[in-house]
This record gives sequence, structure tokens and C-alpha cells, in this order.
Amino acid sequence: MAGVSVEGGGGGGERRAVDSEINMIPMIDLLMVTISFLLITAVWSHMARLEGSAQVPGPPSPCEDGNCTPKKERKLHVAVPDETRFVLTWKEGADVVRKVDVPRTSRRSTDEHGHEAIRFPELARTIEGEWNNWGVHRDPGDRRRDQVVVHAGNDLRYAEVVAVMDAVTSPRRGPKGSAFELTFAAD
Repeated sequence: MAGVSVEGGGGGGERRAVDSEINMIPMIDLLMVTISFLLITAVWSHMARLEGSAQVPGPPSPCEDGNCTPKKERKLHVAVPDETRFVLTWKEGADVVRKVDVPRTSRRSTDEHGHEAIRFPELARTIEGEWNNWGVHRDPGDRRRDQVVVHAGNDLRYAEVVAVMDAVTSPRRGPKGSAFELTFAAD
């Protein structure tokens, strides 16, 4: 039987020897049951997860009309390669579908708090035209938005990054908001 022996003081004098045992078995049993309970509930909580989405009747099948090759989603990439231009590139996977250079002309203004605001109106107009001609999700009933990736270098000022992001999200698709879902890539 597991136990702990507590010996007497061992000093001089006529003390009575105190010799008692503490039974450790209930404590070990409790520890083992607790560890088992925690391990089992950890597995159950992981198994109880359920992924859900609002798509009815479910995600689209990759095999539509007998064609089992997955459809590549078209994305717009907006790059800021230098101080003179923007490069808009429509890609389907790694394939370049269309490429457009836009001059980098800015319009600066000051708001009521004295903060400088930069706008790129020509970029916004060009992106809106590109989306009208090449965008995939233009139907107002379509819940998905087109994807756009903004590539900006480390030397681009924060105010200019915000201005590029504002120009990219300027095309509207009805009252639902921006036509694009924006992803930012730091080059």
C-alpha cells in the first residue's frame, strides 16, 4: 500500500515517537480520474465541431457539365511598381488575362481637421471600368464579390496605401457595398 511515513523529531528528550501513515491511494485515484476526464473531454470537444455555411444546397461541385477541372477564379492585381504608374493585371490562377498601365496622378486635399488626404481619381475610374468589363460577380443577386490584391512596396507612404485601397474599393455593386473584396500584399 502506498503511503507516507512521518518520523519523529529525533531530538533529545523524552518525546514520544510519532509514527503515522498518510494513505496516498485516494489522491492518486483522484488524479488519474481527473486526467482521464480532461483527455476524453478534449477529444469530444474537437469531435463536436461542425463546419457550417449559408450556401444552399452546398458548395458548388467541381464537376459541372462533365468537366472535372476546377474553375480558376479571376482576380485583379493592383501593383505600385514605381512613382509614375499603377499596373492592373487580371489573372485566372497564374495565367495573365489582361494588363493595363495607369498613370499615377494624385489629387491632394485637406480635411476639416487639417489632415492631408490623397486621392487617385484616375485609378478609381480605370478600376471601375475594368470591373464593368472584366468583373465576374457583377450580378446584384450574387453574394460573392470579386477579389482584388493590392501589391505595395515598403517605400509607399501610408497615406498613399490608403488612397490606393480607397480607389480599389470605389466601384459599387448596388446597396451591398464595394464590388471587390480586398487583400493586401506587401512586396
